[in-house]
Amino acid sequence: MDELRNKGGRKAAIVAIVANTFLTIFNIIVGMLSGSYALISEGGHTLSDITTTIIAYIGFKIGQKPADKEHPLGHGRAEAISGLVIMLFLTMVAYEIMSGAVDKLINPSTITTPDIYAAGMAIFGIFINYIISEYIIRLGKQINSPAIVADGKHQKTDIFSSIAILVGVIVSNLGYPILDPIIGLVIGFLILKTAYGIGKENIDNIMGRIPSQEFVNEIKKVANESSEYAKNAHDIKVDYLGSYATVTLHIEMDKNMTLNDSHKIVHVVQNNIIEKIPDIKYVTVHACPAGLKYNHDQEIDE
Repeated sequence: MDELRNKGGRKAAIVAIVANTFLTIFNIIVGMLSGSYALISEGGHTLSDITTTIIAYIGFKIGQKPADKEHPLGHGRAEAISGLVIMLFLTMVAYEIMSGAVDKLINPSTITTPDIYAAGMAIFGIFINYIISEYIIRLGKQINSPAIVADGKHQKTDIFSSIAILVGVIVSNLGYPILDPIIGLVIGFLILKTAYGIGKENIDNIMGRIPSQEFVNEIKKVANESSEYAKNAHDIKVDYLGSYATVTLHIEMDKNMTLNDSHKIVHVVQNNIIEKIPDIKYVTVHACPAGLKYNHDQEIDE
């Protein structure tokens, strides 16, 4: 599984870097030749894509490192942290693009009408960005990598940027060239929106937001089916560490069972959950005597 994740992460990074290098060069060249500030802004955006892909891959690689003395649960949160770094970087890129667009709107004499080459580049950008973003997001989900998925979602904003540029070129040539820097402003807002979504998702991951009820139900089902002596799995808590999760839960057993037997069953339940639910890497099971009632909200069991 780790080898599969490594290959998937490396493939996503290579595809994104090659595609965005190509798009950056052509967006900026065509933007300068055609007089389109929006297209030049998009070139700056695709240049940022290269940086964010590198950041995502670094987070991915650190997250793959095994557990050690200082990090007994592994380094998984490095992926979520890299997602936050991407968010900060995108915010800075958005600021630069939006400030440049505002400057042109304040000084309309600097605005030029883009020619048809800008429209052609925008159409090409829509096509390439759709293919690349869908591929990266799908690959990120397959290997369960928040960093790679975040990078794919960032790439997807370029589709909307290219559509906006295409509309801007058409309308500018109909006699409204002021729309070109307005499109640049829209691109800045789209980048900000993406930054917000990436930031929220990764902060939720780091802060331990509860997973879906379906996921909790799956854990409960696997635990209850692990042994005829293990019943009524409850008080299930899930904590995500980037691409994987840790789980604690309580399970009821016969109160007359020996410590040796209950110890064996606890390990059977733990191993079964790890084997059958790929997202889970560490499990701790607490054995409860069947019929004993106590407050599970206590921080310390009594």
